Amino acid sequence: MSTIDSDILAKLGLTGREAAPEKGKDRLGQTDFLKLMVTQLQNQDPFKPMESGEFLGQLAQFGTVSGIEDLQKSFKGLSQSMYSGQALQAANLVDRQVMVPVDMAVIDPQQGQWGAVEVPASASDVTVGIYDQSGALVRRLALGPQGSGLAQFRWDGLDESGQMGNPGVYEFRAEARGAGRSEALDVFLAARVASVSLGNKDGSLTLQVDGLGEIDFSEVRRIG
Repeated sequence: MSTIDSDILAKLGLTGREAAPEKGKDRLGQTDFLKLMVTQLQNQDPFKPMESGEFLGQLAQFGTVSGIEDLQKSFKGLSQSMYSGQALQAANLVDRQVMVPVDMAVIDPQQGQWGAVEVPASASDVTVGIYDQSGALVRRLALGPQGSGLAQFRWDGLDESGQMGNPGVYEFRAEARGAGRSEALDVFLAARVASVSLGNKDGSLTLQVDGLGEIDFSEVRRIG
């Protein structure tokens, strides 16, 4: 903005100690700016009139800055609202069952294990093999013919001889057969959410899931 002489400041009552900004204010507001502009126009030298375009440009810039500040406040409010919504969502997930895309977990067979397989197209025969941590087959579950989509299964914890398995790490491998070919399928296992972490760098939720460890919320396929 053009330099404003001391006479104009005096008429506005902004000279000496009064010209200093109030505590907590380091710049003029829009009202103060307009007051200064009008006063300067009223007291300009008639033989050397100032360009009005300069004032209009300054006013436009001032309005732009003010608009940006309002927009920043709006975004801040929206961000706080979204964070509060995520916090509420996180609280509701604790102790819930979620189905996530993992094929290996620490399992107590006496509790059994729910899961599902992703069948991309209709298959005449879908099976799920359960293996212990040494790679030995413990049990094979026959799900029979399945259409496309999620096909659920439940392991009761028994091996092929009808004996209850021991707690430990188990791996689940699924396979679909049809039209003279076989295809490995993606496996999803269900487990309880023990806790939720909120406030990561990208704002996402991280679930601490029993037997599975940390799982990003975006990977959850289904909430039970």
